[in-house]
Amino acid sequence: MTVTAIAAVAVAVGIISCATVDRVVIAPPMIAGAKYVGMDQCALCHEKQVKDFNLTQHSRIQLRETVEKDEVQGLGCEGCHGPGSLHVDAGGGKKGDRLIISGKDPESCFQCHLDKKAEFSLQFHHPVKEGKMDCTACHNPHGANIQASVEAPMNRANETCAACHRNESRPHVFEHEALREGCVSCHNPHGSINPKLLVQRDNNLCLKCHAQVALGSSSGTTSIGKMPHAGFGPTEFLKQGTCFSAGCHTAVHGSDVNTHLRY
Repeated sequence: MTVTAIAAVAVAVGIISCATVDRVVIAPPMIAGAKYVGMDQCALCHEKQVKDFNLTQHSRIQLRETVEKDEVQGLGCEGCHGPGSLHVDAGGGKKGDRLIISGKDPESCFQCHLDKKAEFSLQFHHPVKEGKMDCTACHNPHGANIQASVEAPMNRANETCAACHRNESRPHVFEHEALREGCVSCHNPHGSINPKLLVQRDNNLCLKCHAQVALGSSSGTTSIGKMPHAGFGPTEFLKQGTCFSAGCHTAVHGSDVNTHLRY
């Protein structure tokens, strides 16, 4: 580690303000021999990107230079791409590009998003750490709607996932209403301890929406989602498997032939 980097770590163990939540980071990305030039310098060549960036939550990232003093410095583009003086001196472009390309280096995102870094370390996860995809496959860090899959209008809530998972998100004759709320209702896109990135591995996932009610103590019949389920009391589920693995509701993303999501 260079002297510059060590000094940066010493003074920059500060607070990054992203949206309305303070996040603790180790230090902004460093490039040996480079200095910060400010967003005004970036805007001379990257006018559109800077204009769009100013509408994002990322534009609010600030570095508290010391813990003792309440002094902050807006980092802007260089908060993710590193100090840009060498890039500017070389005239930009690929030949003189000494910037950190954040989309190809998830560690630059993980500096702030430590919780997501932990999720990508879980057993089941999208292969970001393996280098088979990157954060920008789903998120546009320069766009006004960074978290597109979560914050998009309801009729577009699954567009991000649909770019790769087309069959699961295509329209069906009999739709699963959960998809209106978005794929993230059932899946954690960053990582999970459950196969298929499910937020829960068993019937509790389905029962979050489909309430289970006992219809009669003598018959033992249970109603799930207003439909009688004979023989499916609270304990029988453990014997039958899950709603989607016991041969019943296997078309969980929607069906073209059955109103109860069966193939």
